[in-house]
Amino acid sequence: MAPKDIEYIEIAHRRAAEKKTHVSFPQLKYPSLRDEGLRHPVQWLEGKAMDDGAEGLWRVYDGLYDLTEFLNKHPGGAEWLELSKGTDITEAFETHHLTSVAVKMLEKYYVRDAKTPRNSPFTFEEDGFYKTLKREVLEVLKTIPAHESKRTDFIIDSLFVITLVTSVLSLIFTNYWFVMASYLIASVCLAWTAVASHNYLHRRTNWRMYLFNLTLWSYRDFRVSHALSHHLYPNTLMDLEVSGLEPFVLWNPRKKPSYAKLALLIELALFPFLFILAFLKRFSLNFTSKGFFKNHYKWHDGIGLLLPLWMYIVSGAPLFEVLKMWLWIDCTASLTFYSIGSNAAHHHPQIFKDGDQVKSSTVDWGMHELEAVMDRTDINGNFFKVMTFFGDHALHHLFPTVDHAMLSHLYPVFLKNCEKFKANFRMTSSIDLFIGQLKASVKVDPNLLEEQN
Repeated sequence: MAPKDIEYIEIAHRRAAEKKTHVSFPQLKYPSLRDEGLRHPVQWLEGKAMDDGAEGLWRVYDGLYDLTEFLNKHPGGAEWLELSKGTDITEAFETHHLTSVAVKMLEKYYVRDAKTPRNSPFTFEEDGFYKTLKREVLEVLKTIPAHESKRTDFIIDSLFVITLVTSVLSLIFTNYWFVMASYLIASVCLAWTAVASHNYLHRRTNWRMYLFNLTLWSYRDFRVSHALSHHLYPNTLMDLEVSGLEPFVLWNPRKKPSYAKLALLIELALFPFLFILAFLKRFSLNFTSKGFFKNHYKWHDGIGLLLPLWMYIVSGAPLFEVLKMWLWIDCTASLTFYSIGSNAAHHHPQIFKDGDQVKSSTVDWGMHELEAVMDRTDINGNFFKVMTFFGDHALHHLFPTVDHAMLSHLYPVFLKNCEKFKANFRMTSSIDLFIGQLKASVKVDPNLLEEQN
């Protein structure tokens, strides 16, 4: 290893230990509140507001805007703006709006310029990879029939109905094997319903996004941890889906405790209970976080309790038996969902993580997205798998508000621009990603430029 390589690794480990800046992007300060408390989504928003220089308004690039009067007019629903108030929404603004309509509208709400530089390494140059691709994707989307999205509706609706039916059958049947089959089908379909519903929670307010809450988790929390954090800043220190499992599972390249080698066992012990823990954590914030009940706890936080109520009313089984079966279903669904998610696309030794050496302190947002993801050859191409295993992942990251049924139509222009801009789009197998995420959990040294493919 060359001396300069050894020097970078030493610098990276020092930055990681000091926690003053990002490691890969040292011009950015270490995210406020990242390692404190319960690491819940509202805390992430509060920390981001502390770092973004938005002064209680909405920041887009270097401008501050007051969108208060626009909240209830927002086509995507007021919730997106309510959640993001006081933060820099540049990445969300660029990736959630494909046309120029939002740009023209935004000008009416300009207040003043921001006083501080943006706390993000990402750029959106007009002639760069992402905005060039976005313009071409918009033209392709105009040619796709609107009824194409009915395929996604059919899949999630079917999974929802199967969950309802089999959860009841698991209580009605008396034959052991029929009970076990019903329980397993209900568990897997509940997990798949949650995965499929993520296609909807990225978009404007709609009833199918609420199906996510059948798990006991909150789609509103997931909009923050997944859509506003993970999607916009994947595998950086601002990615809550990476920090949320710390210090139990550590995916960033760091000097790690000895228990990091037990990542698989830790995951198997944690994953079954994460839905329930998320529900309890969110409920507890009503008592420990000032203003949480008024500002963040909503009617839909109780949707998860409708499933056991449904099972009790329709089956006529004793309440204790209902609760026992429901908990088994929810815990198994939680294990299934998190197993799918952790092995979906982002944790592999050759995928970017904070700490890896980068060519520049700034990077085109779309180029970074592809550095932080790998697609799977055994998932893409099968639409049911795409909907239930986070498939077509790279394109979904680039265009999160586009219905999954449309993504396969975008590959020609996507691949053309990947070649033109030398974007790092990669595909591998699910088994390689599974092994890769275990390797990433024990990986200590960051990737150097010459080691990256």
